[in-house]
Amino acid sequence: MSQTARATSAPSAELDGQGRNLALATFAFAVTFWAWNLIGPLGVRYTQEMGLSSSQKALLVATPVLVGSVGRIPVGALTDRFGGRVMFPVMTLLAVPFVLLVALAGNMKSFALMLVFGFFLGIAGTTFAIGVPFVNAWYQPSRRGFATGVFGAGMGGTALSAAFTPRFVTWFGYTATHVIMALALVATAAICWFGMRNSPVWKPNTDPVVPKLAAAIKLPVTWRMSFLYAVVFGGFVAFSTYLPTYLKDIYSFDLTAAGTRTAGFAIAAVVARPLGGILSDRIGPRSVLGISLSGTAVLAIVLAFQPPLEVPAGISFVAIAFFLGLGTGGVFAWVAQLAPPERVGTVTGLVGAAGGLGGYFPPLVMGATFQKVFAGYGFGLVLLSIVALGALAFTYFGMKDSGGRRRATAPA
Repeated sequence: MSQTARATSAPSAELDGQGRNLALATFAFAVTFWAWNLIGPLGVRYTQEMGLSSSQKALLVATPVLVGSVGRIPVGALTDRFGGRVMFPVMTLLAVPFVLLVALAGNMKSFALMLVFGFFLGIAGTTFAIGVPFVNAWYQPSRRGFATGVFGAGMGGTALSAAFTPRFVTWFGYTATHVIMALALVATAAICWFGMRNSPVWKPNTDPVVPKLAAAIKLPVTWRMSFLYAVVFGGFVAFSTYLPTYLKDIYSFDLTAAGTRTAGFAIAAVVARPLGGILSDRIGPRSVLGISLSGTAVLAIVLAFQPPLEVPAGISFVAIAFFLGLGTGGVFAWVAQLAPPERVGTVTGLVGAAGGLGGYFPPLVMGATFQKVFAGYGFGLVLLSIVALGALAFTYFGMKDSGGRRRATAPA
């Protein structure tokens, strides 16, 4: 029997347990994303303790994004083979030692070790590539926008990290905060192992990983969705990891105040993501992306002029987060519609990697252009607006052969 014939088929009706498994996947995603974003909320602390330049602190904050992005490629392919019920606990446990090693490097005030351990901390960010194919297999095609949108709300782990990581350091101490996070990851792995089940319609794709990746790379949907996701999710990741530093530099907030406002930013995106998926089921992903990218382009220019506190700036940040979150939901609703079922995990890994890499470079650009060309971070925000407009044009003129409600035909 061919692999295509054995691939995951769409359930014809609601499956018993789909809500529970969606909730567990979303919970695991949120916890691992909290771990992935442990360094960003403490970036101001590390900058002060280690005497970092603007470029160095940008590199420190962005480094975990790298593995969390590239690592999604093999993790997505392995999920096609082993299923989410195995991959969620495995990847969650793999992140535990690096959470503790980041604490060690911080106590040693070693920038080099922070980069090394922060790099491998990115393992925690790969769970996104597990969750999308896992929840897709539980839901009918007409509800996959909803399913991927709800799962994607687990990126609210960045909001939890922004809000509570600085507070945990104040309440319990720096080292204890990382120990608590490590214990939370172990508990999450146990909950996933004993509580999760793969969808009854899911079947493992046992093709060798490298040819499977090569086949997914050849699909036009992979490249198109990768570009769009790099803009919308990359923008979210860049803001959520670098925003504490941004708020300190531009508005002179302390660590806790900056973390609280970053959490508000992330919550707005989290709320918008499932909405983007639901709207995609109704009006099509193309329209959702059009709304998202238009709003992002306009608000990036507004923020470049450094609107005053508290209301103008706050509304602008929350609004751009909402538009970016809307777009992330729209992209993966589109992936669910267009990707061949037996390649969903692999395509998700590649597209997710592109999104993470989209969040890796903007902090580096922001750090390198601070107070250059325009005041503050204006140059980086203008670049974001230009990129969003380019993605908007691509959404309407570069996707003509991929209707939002039509599934692409898988190659033989």
